[in-house]
Amino acid sequence: MQQLIYFFQRFKNFLFFLLLAFVSLVLTFNNLNFHKSKFVNSANYITGGLYSKASSISEYWNLKSENKRLAEENTRLKNIIEKNNSIVFNIDSIQIDSLKYHQKYTFTSAKIINNNYNKDFNFLTINKGENQGIAKEMAVINSKGIIGFTEQTTSEYARVQSILNRNSKINARLKNSNYFGTLVWDGRDYNTVQLSDIARQAPLKIGDTIETGGMSTIFPEGILIGTITKINKGNTADNTVDVKLFNDMSNLGYVNVIKNLDKLEIKSLELLQDE
Repeated sequence: MQQLIYFFQRFKNFLFFLLLAFVSLVLTFNNLNFHKSKFVNSANYITGGLYSKASSISEYWNLKSENKRLAEENTRLKNIIEKNNSIVFNIDSIQIDSLKYHQKYTFTSAKIINNNYNKDFNFLTINKGENQGIAKEMAVINSKGIIGFTEQTTSEYARVQSILNRNSKINARLKNSNYFGTLVWDGRDYNTVQLSDIARQAPLKIGDTIETGGMSTIFPEGILIGTITKINKGNTADNTVDVKLFNDMSNLGYVNVIKNLDKLEIKSLELLQDE
């Protein structure tokens, strides 16, 4: 004990300097958006490689379920192609007749190499970035439904804000209906999110399917989310329901990142409307 006291007495100035340096760095990153952004991008770039190595180890154990999911996705895509005569399927590519079909979205496949789901503000990391055409505010989905949207990018990686994030607010609706609300998360159960601000006259029932509403430039309409498990009717002018996700957010692998080709045009029009 005497030696420990002697150590602190001898190096007290140096230890006090380290404490002040740490406090100054924390204040800098918390208050300056530029420094914070640079720090996040640098951290993503460095940790991205580590996440990639770690995920490759666990990937082997999920091959059976992943192959099943990919087979189901291929079947779904073939059904879509079969129904749309304007899309011609070749072995190497999908050709689109632009006179009959206006392509609004492109899809980029990626793999989740890090996933958080048990915090209040959860993020994921995918192994595609700016060099592969990934930018901020792109939808991230898989065959079962939505996962989140891109929030930060580096050259080879991107950070995704999960739907299991208390800052997440996504337009969603009752399937086959014009009644919509805002998809949020209360931070409790990673299998369940909430759809709030639904009109009281909306015909809600347990088991109804919830999907994206399409009233944003990020998520296309009609992407599956989950089913209603609980209806919370209060004394306000709207309702809130609990939605059990189709996705198991603790067990995610490959995803698609969606780019809206009309996003800039829509944003430009909305800015004119605000003037």
